[in-house]
Amino acid sequence: MRIIGGTHRSRTLFTPKSNTVRPTSDKIRQAVFNMINARGWVEDAVVIDAFCGTGALGLEALSQGATFCTFFDKNKQSIELCKKNIQSLKEEDKCQIMMWDSTKLKLPPEKASPATLVFLDPPYKQYLVSKAIISLDDNNWLDSDCCFVIETAKDEIINCPRINILSEKLYGDTKILLGTLK
Repeated sequence: MRIIGGTHRSRTLFTPKSNTVRPTSDKIRQAVFNMINARGWVEDAVVIDAFCGTGALGLEALSQGATFCTFFDKNKQSIELCKKNIQSLKEEDKCQIMMWDSTKLKLPPEKASPATLVFLDPPYKQYLVSKAIISLDDNNWLDSDCCFVIETAKDEIINCPRINILSEKLYGDTKILLGTLK
């Protein structure tokens, strides 16, 4: 798995040795970043990579012009893998890593800037997207103009009253949704 664009283009990322983490493929990440760059969502964005796994989505955003990324995951293996990838790209000064459940967040640190772009790629078919959005919104992590990139199983239904779905695309067994906060 590699960074597909920007300042870290072609740099290799560490990947899990087991099936417990399902990283977004390079092909799907390329398609996602083509869509969100066309909308102007990445440049200067403050990003949250919820359910971060390897951190590939947040690190891709930093490589392509985002200013800061907060990574959330409740899995220790994922947090360690994400840290390793951040260190290998020397992006520690633009990152914050929290071993927190994205569906049960606490308030952000006092000086934290609200996120303008959120990646939500939870385990498939556990219906965690709406819970995560509500947790992020209720705990003041989101800018009022926040945009979302959501990755789910192709047949998973997202029903969250707090977002407007703008676009939906299928890539094999994966569905990508783009949305904004209502």
